[in-house]
Amino acid sequence: MRTLGAVVLACGSLALAAVDGVAVNGTTGKPQPSVMVSVVQPGPSGMQTLASVKSGADGKFSIETRVPPGPTILQGAYQGVIYNLVLTPGAPATNLQLNVYDATTSAASAKIAQHLMVIEPMANALQISETFLAQNETLQTYLDPAKGSIQFYLPEAVRDKVQVTISAPGGMPINRPAESTKKPGVYKASYPLKPGETRFEFSYSLPASDAFSGRNADPATPISLVTPSAVTLTGEGIDSKGQEPQTQAHIYAVTAPTFDLKIEGTGSLRGPDGAASQEDDGRPEVKVESARIYTKLSWVLGLTLAILALGGVTLYRKSAV
Repeated sequence: MRTLGAVVLACGSLALAAVDGVAVNGTTGKPQPSVMVSVVQPGPSGMQTLASVKSGADGKFSIETRVPPGPTILQGAYQGVIYNLVLTPGAPATNLQLNVYDATTSAASAKIAQHLMVIEPMANALQISETFLAQNETLQTYLDPAKGSIQFYLPEAVRDKVQVTISAPGGMPINRPAESTKKPGVYKASYPLKPGETRFEFSYSLPASDAFSGRNADPATPISLVTPSAVTLTGEGIDSKGQEPQTQAHIYAVTAPTFDLKIEGTGSLRGPDGAASQEDDGRPEVKVESARIYTKLSWVLGLTLAILALGGVTLYRKSAV
């Protein structure tokens, strides 16, 4: 028993180690003082902070903490934005570089590269899924809580029910509520747009219908509509761009601020008979759960193909002119 106790104590002491490095301002390229650096570990109840320290005048930090097994994240809080660096289990946790950036409210620092809306009419529901791809090609983080990172329209039946899943550069997918704006029916998602690509996703179900009306809350970013191969759309304010070669999904460009669609056919891009979908009760399917990506794998692949196909169609049409 004494030997076992000694082993346990030894293992515990070995787990107490330094996590050190330097915080660097990616905007200026210089070490950044006064960054609150924390070692955190994700768990069922959210992020658990293990220890924190503020970077010194030279940007350096050193944290003595007992790091348990499993994924661990080094977080830096700077100008109201959290930056993440994943600590790989078994890899050295010394001489790390944690990059942070100056924050700005200038919309020129980021743009919405694509707004994709997938329409899947099924026997008992009309499933709508939307994806925004935000690109920040600068060395600043765009942060505007008043306007939000994206703005979008929601039908009255699902307002105040939708959660937005956000995948930021170097971060784990998180959920944020859809926040109301002063414009009727228009909502926003507030999240800092760091340098790189940030993805916003949400979905909702409506009663089964052969019609759908929508609005583009941000006319500067055209909406692309995607439907399964067995589903076609007609109506004012849209223009057909053909079919994606692999999935045969139909792609349409929205050409007006508002659009009224007539839907023909049923089908899903997520598998036979929409196997990946859950019971349609008017609530969004986006939610926090483990291994979410595996239950949605076919859906993610289909969405990716549709995005690539849209780009290919656009390039083809430009080259043909």
